[in-house]
Formats: sequence, C-alpha cells, structure tokens
Amino acid sequence: MWIEKLTDGVLELDTPIGTRYVQPNLMERVYLIWTFRNFFSLPQQVLRPWECQLIDRLWRENKFVSLSAVGAPDRPVIGRVERRAPAPAEVVPIRKPVSAVNSAAAGQKREAASA
Repeated sequence: MWIEKLTDGVLELDTPIGTRYVQPNLMERVYLIWTFRNFFSLPQQVLRPWECQLIDRLWRENKFVSLSAVGAPDRPVIGRVERRAPAPAEVVPIRKPVSAVNSAAAGQKREAASA
C-alpha cells in the first residue's frame, strides 16, 4: 500500500468549503508518508513548522486534483490535514485577591461590634 501512496498518493485537506485533494511531487510525498506513518488524520496545529510550510505551499501553488477527473476513485490518500479554526479563548473575569476580601470582611465585623 505504501508503494501506491509513494507513486500516486494525494493529500486530503479538510477546508471550510469541503474536502480538497492536492498532488505533491515525489519528494513531498516521501515527507508526507513519513508524517502520516502512524495516523491517517492530523490537525494542522500538531504539525511541525516545516510540515505546515509544505502544506501551505501546496495550497498556494493550487496543485489541487479532482479524484473523479483522474478516473481512479480509489486513488491512495497519504493522509488528511484538518484545518480547523482555532477555538476562541475563554474570557475569565478578574477576581479580587483573597486577602482584600478577608480584610474587608474583618473590617465589617469590627464596625458591627462597635455599634
């Protein structure tokens, strides 16, 4: 199976507009086979910087292929890159320091005791 991936494999990209396939050259396929040796699908956030650069370059060069146009519906897929939007950061409200809360409570107790 890895021979088919090496000779004619494509990379599957999960995009907001749907699945796209890119056709890397032989050396790029070797790198990608090594990257996806243990996993079929990886999120882009876990890839190394040089792997992200390779995928971005393939994206920019428009090396997209259509599996139906090629005529081989079972063309080997080297791997799948999930391009997800980063999750929004959770906004946590600022809390008062514990010592300020304790000293304010102690001051209220003193005022109530003196009254």
